[in-house]
Amino acid sequence: MKKVHTLIICIAIPLILGAFASLVTIPNIKTWYIKLNKPFFSPPNWVFAPVWTILYIFIGVSFFLVIFSPKAINKNTAIVFAVVQMLLNTLWSFLFFQYHLLSIALVDILLLWIFILGMIRAYYPINKTASLLQIPYLIWVSFATILNAAYLYLNP
Repeated sequence: MKKVHTLIICIAIPLILGAFASLVTIPNIKTWYIKLNKPFFSPPNWVFAPVWTILYIFIGVSFFLVIFSPKAINKNTAIVFAVVQMLLNTLWSFLFFQYHLLSIALVDILLLWIFILGMIRAYYPINKTASLLQIPYLIWVSFATILNAAYLYLNP
């Protein structure tokens, strides 16, 4: 039963952080974001919520798998990468949507990308499934990084 509760908590943490970030994202979509020049490859707004929900669930499941894996030398490092990437992920919404700091948001998302890659590498020797579950996240954040850069370029 302890594992089930831990799994729920591990999934809830990124989902709660995502919900917290949406508090500044959603109101700014209707007022500020809608006025931005968008790149031709910008997906429709409805795509983001389901994609992020799935990714947050993967983040939580992966974190759970790492926590309940046998002791490993780099387990603490993996946990640090996971926590930092979650914080950088949340911070990005505030930088981009709340404060409209597209250039600083780009720096943040580049750091996020690095920490996701570090998390994937740190997870791999501990639990390969946990590591592989993060590949879609890295791909999505790669796309989001290009999107952030395009918004910055089109809206100087």
